[in-house]
Amino acid sequence: MKKPLATAAALAAVALSLSACGGGTPASSAGEINYWLWDANQLPAYQQCATDFHAANPELTVKITQRGWDDYWSTLTNSFVAGTAPDVFTDHLSKFPDFVARHQLLPLDDAVKNDKIDTKQFIPGLADLWVGQDGKRYGLPKDWDTVGLFYNKSMTKAAGLSDAHMAQLSWNPDDGGTYEKAIAHLTVDKNGKRGDEAGFDKTKVAVYGLGLAGSGSGQGQTEWSFLTGTTGWTHTDKNPWGSKYNYDDPKFQKTIAWWASLADKGYMPRLETTVGASVADTFGAGKAAINTNGDWMIGQYSGYKGVQVGIAPTPTGVDGKRSSMFNGLADSISAATKNPAGATKWVEYLASPQCQDVVAGKAVVFPAIKSSSELAAKAFAAKGTDVSAFTQQVKDGTTFLFPITDNAAKIDAIMKPAMDAVVSGKAPASSLTDANSQVNALFAK
Repeated sequence: MKKPLATAAALAAVALSLSACGGGTPASSAGEINYWLWDANQLPAYQQCATDFHAANPELTVKITQRGWDDYWSTLTNSFVAGTAPDVFTDHLSKFPDFVARHQLLPLDDAVKNDKIDTKQFIPGLADLWVGQDGKRYGLPKDWDTVGLFYNKSMTKAAGLSDAHMAQLSWNPDDGGTYEKAIAHLTVDKNGKRGDEAGFDKTKVAVYGLGLAGSGSGQGQTEWSFLTGTTGWTHTDKNPWGSKYNYDDPKFQKTIAWWASLADKGYMPRLETTVGASVADTFGAGKAAINTNGDWMIGQYSGYKGVQVGIAPTPTGVDGKRSSMFNGLADSISAATKNPAGATKWVEYLASPQCQDVVAGKAVVFPAIKSSSELAAKAFAAKGTDVSAFTQQVKDGTTFLFPITDNAAKIDAIMKPAMDAVVSGKAPASSLTDANSQVNALFAK
């Protein structure tokens, strides 16, 4: 789940460190817990949790450091090597298998058992995601997410597309269905011609029907996985802990070929034009009518001045159903922490209703605890935001799990350039067969 900064200018290069003491006397190093996270949108909520935690545990002070997504992981990786890793950090399903393989995480099984942590309080399935192949638990759930369509309601209204129409889009890899028709109709060139009108100039586009964040590498969480998920295709032979990827499947390649064709038709930006840009900020600037993104971005999309945002569910696919990748984050403890007891207490607090209710009240994400998640939905509703596009798929059971396997970093190193080449038009979708062979060779070693 890539969670970018709240705005492009929000502390992109500098970490923000905050003390839970709120300006009081700094705690001694023995009582200080260093906690890292990457999402600036969630920082205020966790700062409140840290403050409340310190009030209940005066001997412990939590120091929070926030960095942007890319900087976060590179800095974290280097910190493990340098011996400066945080005590506790927000972890991701695509990252924790590699940390476990390098023995960099502290198992939580004894803490869960001794402190009677109720793993049944979480949304079903979330707690088990953080159990490694060795059978040990390496994280306690903090939130969950799905994917939806953020759209500019002024643009859809001008195009004659109602909210009801946007909520009932359908897709197929042959002609794109009503999903492609909507994208084409919402695309407008600099002469005012729409993408489905005669005379449309794809070389001079003023508003793209669909924004582009990137190629999606090998996961495509917010870019294309909600499409491939309706074709019967799966990333791996089993999940979690699959050992065979399926990027050579014709169903996958046909879907990616269709998606990449949107750029060639002028309905979606060229990949090279998106480097260094924020897809959300481009949407906020009125340069794109639709963005596919995760629910953790609700606050950012609804915060753009002068933009009335609608949220629709992902389109139904060839199986007649919707589909969305289901992901969840957790908090993990560094095996090198000098304060395992304090770090454990903080992780348990992060996974408690006391903290997750605070997060829920901020209406930025859906917490992992079921009751807290319901509070979050109410908090979003109080702000006038209908989040059913994200919650309904969980209720309907039309989600699938983020792929959890070993070799995630090496897989990304193979699939990102391979997918970039296809989406940029430099290679056909069939080239992904070779990339798939390289990925699967990682599991043969």
